[in-house]
Amino acid sequence: MEARAILRNVPTSPRKMRLVADMIRGQKVSRALAILQYQPQGAAPVLKKVLMSAVANWQQRNEEAKLEDAELYVKTIFVDCGAMLKRLRPAPQGRAYRVRKRSNHITIVVDDAAEVIQQEA
Repeated sequence: MEARAILRNVPTSPRKMRLVADMIRGQKVSRALAILQYQPQGAAPVLKKVLMSAVANWQQRNEEAKLEDAELYVKTIFVDCGAMLKRLRPAPQGRAYRVRKRSNHITIVVDDAAEVIQQEA
C-alpha cells in the first residue's frame, strides 16, 4: 500500500530542487532521511519534511503494520514547475530586466518493498 505527500508552491527553483530529489529517488526511507540530513542545499530540509509527511500518511493508512518492520522506500519523487512571479529590475539607460521568481510543486510516493515482492510472487 503506497502513500503520498504533496507540497505546493515552494519558493525555490525546480532545477535546484530536482538536484536534491534525484539523490533520494529509489532509496530506503531511512537512508533518504540520512542523506537529506547532511545535505548543504536549502532544498534538503523541505524535502525531508515532505518525506516525513509521506511516511506519516503511510502509517495512517496502515495502522496494523509497524513502521520498523516495513521496508519503506521512495517509490516516486518528482518536482514540477509552479507559478512564476514576474518582477522588473531597473537596468541602465532607462531599461528594465525581467526577474522570474520560480516556484515548484513536490510529490513524494512511498511504498513497502515487502508488499511489492509478495505481489510479484
